[in-house]
Amino acid sequence: MFQSMEQCTDFIFRLKASEYKGEPLQSARIILSALGNPERKTKFIHFAGSNGKGSTLNATREILMAHHLKVGAFISPHLERPNERITINKLQISDKDFLRIMNVIADVVNNQLKGKFPSFFEIMTLIALQYFSEQKLDLALLETGIGGRLDSTNVITPEVSVITTISLEHTDMLGTTYAQIAAEKAGIIKTGKPVVIGVKNREALAVIQAVAEEKNAKSYVLDKQFFTQKTGTTSFSYYGDLTIEQLELAMVGQHQVSNAALAITASKLFLHTLNIQHVKEALKRAKWDGRFERVGDNIILDGAHNSEGTSALIETLQLVEPDKKYKFVYAALQDKDHAVSIQLMDNVAYQMYFTQIDLPRAAKPKDLCEQSKHEIKSAHDNWKRLIDKQMNELSEDELLIITGSLYFIAEVRGEFIKKGLI
Repeated sequence: MFQSMEQCTDFIFRLKASEYKGEPLQSARIILSALGNPERKTKFIHFAGSNGKGSTLNATREILMAHHLKVGAFISPHLERPNERITINKLQISDKDFLRIMNVIADVVNNQLKGKFPSFFEIMTLIALQYFSEQKLDLALLETGIGGRLDSTNVITPEVSVITTISLEHTDMLGTTYAQIAAEKAGIIKTGKPVVIGVKNREALAVIQAVAEEKNAKSYVLDKQFFTQKTGTTSFSYYGDLTIEQLELAMVGQHQVSNAALAITASKLFLHTLNIQHVKEALKRAKWDGRFERVGDNIILDGAHNSEGTSALIETLQLVEPDKKYKFVYAALQDKDHAVSIQLMDNVAYQMYFTQIDLPRAAKPKDLCEQSKHEIKSAHDNWKRLIDKQMNELSEDELLIITGSLYFIAEVRGEFIKKGLI
């Protein structure tokens, strides 16, 4: 039995997906059955995609909360503490409830799985599903971890599925082509349940639509069944089954317009009717930490963890800060294709800096730096020392852009919070 949150989280953080050797989703289904199948007691919207899952989920949550619904949300990763991953109307699960449910799950694992725990992410998913089933929600929003078909969140049958974008990521697990990765993400589509799609890549889109057709799941595709028209730096109009003009966003960038449009469509499919004023108010509130987040005037945090995210980051930078010199600080995990992201940054950077965080899967700064062709570049083992130095040396015409893995952004945000910068 776990006696404290510190003891509990220290244990589950050590759980690795590679250490549980059962069939995919097998352990989750055994545990859920022992818990009385909590995943059948809640309505869901399920989110998958390479980029934009979190922002789209957050915008959907704001819209549904504005319509006076009680909304659970399961997200990843967390920025400060694991409780952030499991919320109801944005309030985090309490330590008491987290520990109580974890001890029940641990008892099932010890009795039925011979003490062989599934991964950290799977455990978090199970805690969320049990917690949501107890709280009498109107619905819960679930974000996949990696992929979709074999993801631990894929034990649910959602009312609506959402697939945001497809990039070449986690190629060691999901496949090396857009079609293969799309097939994994499309695994969240369920028979007869609508799917909202923001995917632009033709190869990936064709796969997803084929899966939807096979499962008799109606597709709602951005720029086919619903549309957006940008009307300003942070404003747009939405056209589909309903028209909403002059929506103002709390977040910047064309990709955030797309995310908001997916959220509106998913919300309408769930609720059937929307209050336009509620939607407008909701999107003005829908901020997402670590996504083009400003710290003071000259620092930006952005979890652009793959080439599509990096492209969106650069597009947004050139839109809102076209005259600044960009100084990138980049740290990433090994299981990403860094070459394209680094080339994109090289093309617009004033200076390039590479560093790492203390994670087993972290890419080495030297290896990242060698992929850069920039004239002014360097590798640094100590990210805190690097960022402190760069912050102290920033001039008014320079922007320090801290980007890469969301785990890196979480570490930096934590340090900034300690210093009172956030």
